[in-house]
Amino acid sequence: MSMTISDAEYLARAINLATENVAAGGGPFGAVVVTADGSVFEGVNRVTANHDPTAHAEVTAIRAAGAGTGTHDLSGAVLYTSCEPCPMCLASSLWARLDRVVFAADRHDAARAGFDDAVFYEYFETPVEERSLQVTQVAVEDVPATAPFEAWTAAEDRIDY
Repeated sequence: MSMTISDAEYLARAINLATENVAAGGGPFGAVVVTADGSVFEGVNRVTANHDPTAHAEVTAIRAAGAGTGTHDLSGAVLYTSCEPCPMCLASSLWARLDRVVFAADRHDAARAGFDDAVFYEYFETPVEERSLQVTQVAVEDVPATAPFEAWTAAEDRIDY
């Protein structure tokens, strides 16, 4: 797929945001979300600045776009990011219903700079019983696990997503 002028410009902005963020004490990641109507929302990595492990540039840009547009459904939007999204950011992109993700550096470039996501990719390839983070389902007596979903499906004023 050939890159359009717009892709190059937005990707350059994401790279510049990332570089500027390093000078401001943040991580070397920047992102730009461009919605279907052309609105632009930016985000930078604020993990250490905010003490928030989820404050990756892509997530902060998606959060800004959701807040700025007043919707969680960003169908038609494109995410431009200075680096290949980690699994969390890719999942966030899927939840936001983005149409495309365009990135500059890849995960191997990030790993050489000390940001190695390999452990996260490997986690999902590891058999459940051998995973480093154990995730266990537990039944609670007298409280149906499906009660929240039953309330959700019964709620007439819910906003589906």
